Amino acid sequence: MSELEDISHHIHDRISSIQRMLDLSVAEVPHNNIKKLGQELFALERLVGEFENCIGQHKDQLKHLKELEELFQKDVEDVQHLKDNIPAHMPRKKCTANGKEAVMKQSEAADVQHPQPEHVKKTNKSYVREMEFITMPEFESIPQYMKGRVSYDQLNAAVKSINTAVAAKYKILHQSAKTLNNHSRKLYQRFKDQETKDTKGQYFVVEDDFREFTQMKVDKRLQGILNMLRHCQRLRELRGGGLTRYMLL
Repeated sequence: MSELEDISHHIHDRISSIQRMLDLSVAEVPHNNIKKLGQELFALERLVGEFENCIGQHKDQLKHLKELEELFQKDVEDVQHLKDNIPAHMPRKKCTANGKEAVMKQSEAADVQHPQPEHVKKTNKSYVREMEFITMPEFESIPQYMKGRVSYDQLNAAVKSINTAVAAKYKILHQSAKTLNNHSRKLYQRFKDQETKDTKGQYFVVEDDFREFTQMKVDKRLQGILNMLRHCQRLRELRGGGLTRYMLL
């Protein structure tokens, strides 16, 4: 903008100079002054041309900046839309109260006593594995004949229900049978009876677990969903003893 102002002031000075010469034109003007007047007019014409070019360049820059502003505004709206519509099944990073991961200093770490083996065993025993949610690329890789009318959100809702059943089942198994009520003790015994040498160290559920711990209907639609999860390598079937065990991978 300062460049335009400088050119404008310069043109104004030139015009003022020419105006003074024209004011003197009523009198007899020497030939050399007429020549000088022509030079001033020529220079003024050139400056006006430069001034117009400079204005054109600034107009182009202003147009470009407005286009960028519109693009940035659209990006902001898109980001806000994504923020307001995060899927419920999207895993979120757990943070501490101050929003940062806790970092233990070396001096503090040295003062921390290592847990006893019994405590470690108890912690590991309470761990329950979960099935990971299906990503969009994985969902798109499922053949259409297998997906049917099941949507991406419906498939991940089923994953969430399966995780609920797994968590409920192994919460009972991780307790002592003596501390359970009659109903939970019967479930505990059923879970134990369903285990085989092939399920040792694995997490699995059966159709009765879906009926017991979730709102899912055990029907052909559920079988189709389980087939899709097997296609995405989230589980595998283990048959035996008249049961189909759905084992988490």
